[in-house]
Amino acid sequence: MNPARVDLHLHSTASDGALAPQAVLDLASERGVELLALTDHDTLAGYTGMASTPPGLRLVPGVEFSTSWRRIGIHVVGLGVDCHAAAMRTACAHQAAARDRRAHAIADYLRRRGVPDAYAGAARLAAGAGIGRPHFAALLVERGVVSEPEQAYKRYLKRAREAHAVDFWAGLGEIVGWIRDAGGSAVLAHPGHYRLTHMRLDELVGEFAALGGTALELVSGRQHPTLTPTLATLARRHGLAVSFGSDFHRVGPGMAGPGIHVELPRGLRAVWEDW
Repeated sequence: MNPARVDLHLHSTASDGALAPQAVLDLASERGVELLALTDHDTLAGYTGMASTPPGLRLVPGVEFSTSWRRIGIHVVGLGVDCHAAAMRTACAHQAAARDRRAHAIADYLRRRGVPDAYAGAARLAAGAGIGRPHFAALLVERGVVSEPEQAYKRYLKRAREAHAVDFWAGLGEIVGWIRDAGGSAVLAHPGHYRLTHMRLDELVGEFAALGGTALELVSGRQHPTLTPTLATLARRHGLAVSFGSDFHRVGPGMAGPGIHVELPRGLRAVWEDW
């Protein structure tokens, strides 16, 4: 297929998004998306909360896993995975346990900073989903510790090693292996978010490809347009396909909405060509 508008990276209330899975699909369909993957953090639970796929929208099973590279937290999206594969059950169980350990570590750090019972508060806001840093940020706003989520990240959630807890996640090679064993394509998510030098980003992409990675996100949300040619060059250099995603979490000012217009640079192939 050759879709004109795709989104292979979105989130729902199954992790840290604001909309239920079905609402995400319906909104994406309204905005003309033809190919979509719901990629909640470390879980496939969103796929059990969908009533139907809107006409004209092709849904591809997906998930976004947390991992690390040289002690830097990174994310890998798995696309086209078999949700029932043993590898996916193993991966999601491991990551769910790691996410809970990280949540306890963050709560312990916040307790030492004068914010008690943060785990219980974040769990309440998560409402059954895996607890993530956005839930702690929302809790800090709710309690009046900070006035907006961004302050929570700057003052609390980015400064402590406990808030990153890269040691809890499965390794990059293990994540890629699980995705491949489940019949999926491993995609390096939002490469521009990691604030790496060009040399270090090249090393990351090279190692990701060597481990069996399939693609990198050429466009992620509202990234600066000057980054796209750089990522295209890296994809060509390391023989990777490319993917497109909004990293949608919620509707709001300054937030990327569902749907990316596909403009495939010369000499590159789209990740969905393998499906």
